[in-house]
Amino acid sequence: MSKHGRVLVAMSGGIDSSLAAVMLHEEGYEVIGMTMKTWDYQTSGGSKKETGCCSLDSINDARNIAVSLGFPHFIVDIREEFGDYVIDHFTNEYLDGRTPNPCVLCNTHIKWDSLLRRADKLDCEFIATGHYANVREENDRFVISKGKDENKDQSYALWGISQESLSRTRYPLGNLHKSEIREMATERGFHELVTKSESYEICFVPDNDYRGFLKRRVDGLEEQVAGGEFVLEDGTVVGTHEGYPFYTVGQRKGLGIALGYPVYVTEIQKDKNRVVLGTFDELSRDGMYVKNLTMQKYASIEGERKDTVTKVRYNDSGTPAVIEQVGDTMKVFFGNGVSAIAPGQAAVFYEGNDVIGGGWIKSSFHQHQQPAYAGMPAIKSK
Repeated sequence: MSKHGRVLVAMSGGIDSSLAAVMLHEEGYEVIGMTMKTWDYQTSGGSKKETGCCSLDSINDARNIAVSLGFPHFIVDIREEFGDYVIDHFTNEYLDGRTPNPCVLCNTHIKWDSLLRRADKLDCEFIATGHYANVREENDRFVISKGKDENKDQSYALWGISQESLSRTRYPLGNLHKSEIREMATERGFHELVTKSESYEICFVPDNDYRGFLKRRVDGLEEQVAGGEFVLEDGTVVGTHEGYPFYTVGQRKGLGIALGYPVYVTEIQKDKNRVVLGTFDELSRDGMYVKNLTMQKYASIEGERKDTVTKVRYNDSGTPAVIEQVGDTMKVFFGNGVSAIAPGQAAVFYEGNDVIGGGWIKSSFHQHQQPAYAGMPAIKSK
């Protein structure tokens, strides 16, 4: 009998998930490793060699760790459910003029559900991953909080996990720094893990060319959207572009237009096939709507306003904001402007190190243009 119970560990073959399995094994858990095959690179049409969490090398690396420590390892093919949900959503979001975040969606709707289903079949009490984050129980809620290593913290990508799933989740790396993980791997003789390169790309866009992926995915897309207009904030037409799905809010490079000063994509107008350009200052907004909420620390905050630090993208350090929940939507008011708030991206609300909740950015706005937006008084910039 194990000391702490049986745990199913998601193992990608990288150093973080591998050391998570090693740590739990050493702590006395009965560990079962599982690697999920989410994508078939042969059908992606990309030019880059197969790498990352779905490659044969990574699957073999995960299996070798399990064999060396004497615990079982399984490979699970979830390509169909991954493709139907994550890749279709990714494609549809760009076609709707938004910028998707497939990794958050995958964590929320695919990986955790898949892990828990297999955990039940294998009589595992817990599941575990190599994310740099923490989870605790407080006031009858399971609360995600930041990992100790601020540079590696991954709590932003975990806001959508359900309370039921969190009740069975373990994050062994949450109170460690990356440097400590490398030291542990070295001490245990896993030198290849220490030197193995880490991938930060979207797994099904291995060459990082999302434009090429969309063109291969949607027949005739280039012809359908070519020849749209570049316009300035006042509506002045300044050129033509390749099609609205091939641009994202905040983009500066690759626009193929020279106006004599730096310009950024400030808005995507799908219905008109227009891409709005503006200066860095014009890219800034101080309010936004966030929909499809998943609440974490509190079941609901309707009827109150909370001071938070809100992130609008993964590598965002966060900005002070006041939030107010109205049903399944959060109204967010920043004290100062935030650049490149992109519809389709995730927004996550923090109270200290704790995740209050998160959702998907629906739209952004200027408070001074809507001083009583939906009955909410504007917050003056400081």
